[in-house]
Amino acid sequence: MAKATIDNVAALAGVSIKTVSRVVNKEPNVRQATRDKVLKAIDELDYRPNLSARSLAGNRSYVIGLLYDNPSANYVIDVQDGVLSTCRSQGYDVLIHPCNHQDPDIGREIRDLMRQTRIDGVILTPPLSDVMPILEVLKERQLPFVRIAPTIDKPISPYVETNDAEAAYDMTCELIALGHERIGFVAGHPDHRAVSHRFEGYRAALVENDIPLDEALVVQGFNSFESGEEAADVLLALEQAPTAIFAANDDMAAGVMMVAHQKGLRIPGDLSVAGFDDTPVAHQIWPSLTTVRQPIQAMAQKATDLLLKQLKGKDVQLPASMLSSSLIRRDSTGKPLPHKR
Repeated sequence: MAKATIDNVAALAGVSIKTVSRVVNKEPNVRQATRDKVLKAIDELDYRPNLSARSLAGNRSYVIGLLYDNPSANYVIDVQDGVLSTCRSQGYDVLIHPCNHQDPDIGREIRDLMRQTRIDGVILTPPLSDVMPILEVLKERQLPFVRIAPTIDKPISPYVETNDAEAAYDMTCELIALGHERIGFVAGHPDHRAVSHRFEGYRAALVENDIPLDEALVVQGFNSFESGEEAADVLLALEQAPTAIFAANDDMAAGVMMVAHQKGLRIPGDLSVAGFDDTPVAHQIWPSLTTVRQPIQAMAQKATDLLLKQLKGKDVQLPASMLSSSLIRRDSTGKPLPHKR
């Protein structure tokens, strides 16, 4: 059987070729009854649009770029899933491009990427959301873009963020309410500026509860499992070790738990551990991790939706979209034991 064409679909549905094209491209202003007829004809004929012809006809590639640089594979996968699900529902493909945000030639890399791929727009994830050479290239080329969790020059593009500081404040208050006063904190990668808000929330909770900030209890992490292990080695070697450790992401919290297990510490009896993000690792480790559920997929979906609205010529009124995080209580936190370890 010959491959069905757009002319065949139009004839079967009793509409124009242009109407079929508008339905295939999910454009608005097509009556639902007409849309249903076209979709039924597409199913009956098993019609598959020619993507190359579609791109040429619309003077666009129907491909968006997702740029990332994050050592947490779980975070990246959640972002990818959110972007892909929205793109598929609206007839777009995704080009996933890893970057090194510290590369001095990253601006040239992005310029070459745009020239070679003809992507229609870009989604930037942290820390790329705040890398000026990338932002300058995108503005120079007037390529639509949306950022996830930016901290600088926010008004230059639509963006999606979450309430990092507030959620970290709530988690720290939760640990304090359980009876913990020596609470270690593993800070996120210093180049990921949005993650720094989590330290601000931790500090604010200590201040409000009249607990002095002990700098010895704050260790720099780099968002990776290994940096969580290294931070735990430092914190648990203190003469007055913490009874709880709050890590700025789940991968680092998992590293903390690995070291605690190696030292024979009971979790949560000897040490409570909390994380941030609620990535799959949070319920894959033992005991399951108390964490902050950051709506990573939902943020990626919203960012993609904002970008596609721009590409379709729709007015994106508000530059910001706030999606709230929430505290998830699991088995890794509890009251501290009355005796010293």
